[in-house]
Amino acid sequence: MAFEAPSTPLDELPAWKELQAHADQLRGRSLADLFADDPGREEAMHIEAEGMYFDFAKQRATPETIGLLVELARQAGLPERIEAMFAGEKINVSEGRSVLHVALRAPEGEKIDDASGHDVVPDVREVLGRMATFSDEVRSGGWKGATGKRIRNVVNIGIGGSDLGPAMATIALTDYTDPEMRFAFVSNIDGSDFHDKTRHFDPAETLFIVVSKTFTTLETLTNARTARDWIVSALGEDAVERHFVAVSTNEKGVEEFGIDPANMFGFWEWVGGRYSMDSAVGLSLMVAIGPGRFDEMLAGFHAMDEHLRSAPLEKNLPVIFGLLSVWNTSVLDCPTVAVLPYAQELSRFPAYLQQLEMESNGKHVMLDGQPVRWATAPVLWGEPGTNGQHAFYQMIHQGTEIVPSEFIGFSEPLHPLGEHHDMLIANMFAQSEALAFGRSAEELEKAGSPPEQVAHRVCEGGRPSTTILIDGPLTPRALGSLISLYEHRVLTEGVCWGIDSFDQWGVELGKVLATRLIEELTEQQPPPPDHDASTVALVRRYRGLRGRAT
Repeated sequence: MAFEAPSTPLDELPAWKELQAHADQLRGRSLADLFADDPGREEAMHIEAEGMYFDFAKQRATPETIGLLVELARQAGLPERIEAMFAGEKINVSEGRSVLHVALRAPEGEKIDDASGHDVVPDVREVLGRMATFSDEVRSGGWKGATGKRIRNVVNIGIGGSDLGPAMATIALTDYTDPEMRFAFVSNIDGSDFHDKTRHFDPAETLFIVVSKTFTTLETLTNARTARDWIVSALGEDAVERHFVAVSTNEKGVEEFGIDPANMFGFWEWVGGRYSMDSAVGLSLMVAIGPGRFDEMLAGFHAMDEHLRSAPLEKNLPVIFGLLSVWNTSVLDCPTVAVLPYAQELSRFPAYLQQLEMESNGKHVMLDGQPVRWATAPVLWGEPGTNGQHAFYQMIHQGTEIVPSEFIGFSEPLHPLGEHHDMLIANMFAQSEALAFGRSAEELEKAGSPPEQVAHRVCEGGRPSTTILIDGPLTPRALGSLISLYEHRVLTEGVCWGIDSFDQWGVELGKVLATRLIEELTEQQPPPPDHDASTVALVRRYRGLRGRAT
C-alpha cells in the first residue's frame, strides 16, 4: 500500500486546540507549584526503557499535558507513520523514497521490505560482512600499504552525515579503539583541515576512506584529490589502490579515481546521510572499534527501534521525547534546546544532533507543500558538562530566553578516578534542580545575602529540563540506543508538525551558487558576475586581494 500523507494540519487537530487552552491554564504556575500539587508527579513522569531512566518531571507540563500530547500524536497519525516506515513505504514524500535506516541494524533473519517488496536485510548483512572482513584485515596488519608497512592511520574523508556520525562515535568510543592506531576525520574544504589532520602522519602508514554516495560531493572530492596528491607525491601513482577505499554507489567515479571497485562499500537511496553512520558510512568506526563492538552498537540501535514499534505511546520513550519537543517549541515558544552530556566522550554529540534535528525538521512547508503555520526545529546546541557551566549556563539560569535543557549522564564512569564521577553527576543533578526551582529573594535574604546583591542573585526557576540517566558506563550498545532515541524523536516531531523529516532541499541552493562562484573567483577571465551588488563587490575585493584581474 502506498503511503498517503495525512490531510489535516496540526493547528486543525482537536488535540492541538485543547493543548493551547491547557497551556493557558498552566501559565503562571511554577514547577514548584506543579510538584507541590502532585505528590505522584515523578512516578507518573518518567520512563524506564533499554537501560535508560528518562525523567521528564522537570518539564513545564503535567500528566494531563502528556495525555493531550499523546492524543495529538494519534490524531496526527504517528502510529501509522511508524508502521509505514518499517514497511518500506515512501514516507520521504518529496523524493519518493523509503526511509529504512532501521534496516541497517536489523539482525540477520529479520525481514524488512523496501517499497518494491524486496527484502533489504540480506543486502545490509552482506555489506556488513564485507566491512567486517576488511576491518579485521586492517586491524590485524594484514592490509598493508604500498611499501609493505601496516596501516596505523585511518582518515575518513566526508562531510555532513558522511563525517559527523562516524567522527562523533569514534570520539565517544575512544576507549574501545585500537590504541596502536590513530583516526582522523577531514570534512571542511578549508585546506587547514586536511593539513592539520595529516601533518604528523606517515603516508606509507595512512589509509583514506572516501565517503560520498554520489562520489561527486564538492568538498569531499576536493579533499580526496588533495589526499591522492599527498599519497602520490610520497609513494607514487601505483600506491593509490593500497591507500584508498571508498564508500559510495558510483562505481565508475570510484574506479576513475583509482580505487579498485572491489574496495568500494555501497549503501542505498533509502539511507539518508544523517541516518547513515550504522551503514558502510561507519566503516572508519568499525575499523576503530572492531566488528564485534560495531555489532554491539547495532544491537543498541535495534533495541530502541523495537521499543519504538512495540511500546504504547504513553510509555514510548522516543515518542514522549518528541512530543515534549513539540510542546516546548510550538506551544510554549521556546526556540532553542541545550543538549548537555555529562560525559566528555560525547563532546561531539551536540554537533551530531544539530544536523539530525535541524536538517531533518528545519522546514517551512508541510508534506503537501503548503506553508507551515507553527514553529518547527528548535536551534540545538550544547557542550559537555561541567565545561558549559562556566560558559553559557548563566544565560540558561537568568537570561530572558527560556531554554529547555537535556541532561545526559551515565551511572558508571569509563575511568574511575577518585570521586570524579560522583562530582560530575552531582553537578548534573544540581543543575537540573536549580533550573527548575531557582532561588528566591526571600531565600537569599534569609541566607544573609547583601541587600544590594539580592536582585542580581535571584534565579527565577521554571526552566524546563529532561534528564537521561543511562545504566552503566558509555558502551557501544548504549551509544546505539541513545542515537536511535534521538532519531525517532525527530520522526515524532516531524509527524506532528506535518513536515518531511527526510529530505534536505535547503542545502541545494548554496551549493549551486558556490559552483558558479568558484569559477568567478579563480578564472583568469571570469564570466560577467550575475549577483547582487554586495556579492559582486565581495568577488571583486577577493580577486583584487589575490592579485587577479577585477
